[in-house]
Amino acid sequence: MSSVSLGSPESDGRPTAFTVTQAMNTAKRALSAIDITVVGEVSELSDKPGYKAVYFTLTDKTAAMSCLMWRNVFDAAGIVLRQGMLVEVSGSFGVYVQKGRMNFTVRSLRQAGEGDLRLKVAQLAEKLRREGLMDDSRKRRLPSMPQHIAVVTSPRGKAVHDCLRTLRRRYPLAEVYVCGVPVEGANAPAEIIHALEVAAASDAEVILLVRGGGSYEDLMPFNDEALARAVAKSPTPVVTGIGHEPDNSIVDMVSDRRCSTPTAAAEAVAPSLDELAAGLQDRGVRCAAALAQRLERVRSYLDAVSSRPLFSNPQDVLSQYGLGLDAQQERLHRAIPEALVRDERTLSRSYERFEGLEKTLFTRFDKRLAVDASRLQDLSPLSILSRGYAVAYAADGHSVVDAVSKVSPGDEVSVQVSDGRINTKVISVSGKEDGNE
Repeated sequence: MSSVSLGSPESDGRPTAFTVTQAMNTAKRALSAIDITVVGEVSELSDKPGYKAVYFTLTDKTAAMSCLMWRNVFDAAGIVLRQGMLVEVSGSFGVYVQKGRMNFTVRSLRQAGEGDLRLKVAQLAEKLRREGLMDDSRKRRLPSMPQHIAVVTSPRGKAVHDCLRTLRRRYPLAEVYVCGVPVEGANAPAEIIHALEVAAASDAEVILLVRGGGSYEDLMPFNDEALARAVAKSPTPVVTGIGHEPDNSIVDMVSDRRCSTPTAAAEAVAPSLDELAAGLQDRGVRCAAALAQRLERVRSYLDAVSSRPLFSNPQDVLSQYGLGLDAQQERLHRAIPEALVRDERTLSRSYERFEGLEKTLFTRFDKRLAVDASRLQDLSPLSILSRGYAVAYAADGHSVVDAVSKVSPGDEVSVQVSDGRINTKVISVSGKEDGNE
């Protein structure tokens, strides 16, 4: 430990007096040689743009210390100071001789103790929030009356007894599975993740992840990133009840529902039997009232229908149709004779027209038939025969002998004339080459 001499004694034994400047410079040299680390809470802060330094005050329960941190050193630290923050600073004291003031020149700055943990937790929470793990849209609806409930917590803590007592009191119908895990320590997040997987693999419809109160450090396992992601991707809805009302962990933020205590978490998933009974009674009253109203409407409707003329006096309804049928019958009686008369007149006119056409129609065809008959008569073979011509037929009586080559002497030939046939025998045959035409 260094010592500082304040002067040399005079002849009478008294020390030599320093001037104010000498005294302040002596204090400045002595304090600047001491490097220390200080933990305190930020009570005042002056961080103005353009200033070369940042000024703040650290306090504890009984003292305060003015601090100065040069701008380049402060920016390099990467910490946003706020009043009430617990920080740890390292540096040395300095004295401003002209004003007689002392401050602590800070060379390094970091959050201390719980403050450092809270910063890391806040940074992780912001990361998960940007990924959407805390969005309300991804959080699932809890089953209204679950038959199987899993509780993940310490088997020796108070939280498990609070949950079981609440579930037994409010909703004894559910079957409860307890997955006992450590909720503190370095291995707690991995154990809890495994318990969540086991609970999700069972037939549990909802999972309670709970623990009792504790310090901020005690609750740090529930700020673990791997555990938070496991809760977010759990196929079974997860309800958390971690610590007390002020406590809020990252697991609370990503769970499907966050409750302030383990008891509140159990109440959130277990409907009260009294509430269910009251609800059923209320629904019964409303159903009865709705049914009575419906029956009254149906009764009124039936009364209105039964009062119609169709049911009170059917003859009145049928009489209307009877009048219509009578009118139709009368129309038919008038229409049929009138139609027959009209058809008879039409037929008479058509017959008269046909008779008139007959006289002119057949006369025209008779003239044409006479012309055609005259032409046929002119072309008839019989007419040709009447003019002195004849037709020779072979012995078969059908083949016409139209050339001398078709007969030979001695052949029988039948000659057709206008009034009959002459049967002859060929004596001789001569052709044109013989000089005969």
